[in-house]
Amino acid sequence: MATKPSLKILLAHPAHFFALGCGSGLAPKAPGTFGTLFAWATFALFHGYFSDFGLIFLLTVAFIAGIWFIDVTGRALGDPDHGSIVWDEIVPFWLVLLMTPDTFFWQLTAFMLFRYFDITKPQPARYFDQHVKNGFGVMADDLVAAGYTLLCLALLKIVLA
Repeated sequence: MATKPSLKILLAHPAHFFALGCGSGLAPKAPGTFGTLFAWATFALFHGYFSDFGLIFLLTVAFIAGIWFIDVTGRALGDPDHGSIVWDEIVPFWLVLLMTPDTFFWQLTAFMLFRYFDITKPQPARYFDQHVKNGFGVMADDLVAAGYTLLCLALLKIVLA
């Protein structure tokens, strides 16, 4: 049976702190949306301090570390893809923001598209969600959502040009 996450669990282990999105995953409703909003709010805090290459490296490290964060936290909560685990929303959405024009319109559009694809899970995201029940599978399905989001943004940019 899955454990309800709490502040105690959040602070019990560094992996839990990150997997639960620094607390954003503790939202009582729509924790994935809150995790994505957390990603949007925090991206500006570090974006200006790194080159694009540096950010891609940092996001790669965050993705790989996220596999472990989610494995550890999923075991502690009794569910490898517990709804409160939101690191899988945060890192892919940071990637989306890195490749999105730096305006409110584009970022809001990216947010809405990412949430849509994260919730609907088009293939191959659905495969990862249903069949790969570990940290990699949890991270991978949101990376697919990020890919679909970026594809739609690119097409929208062509249409609006």
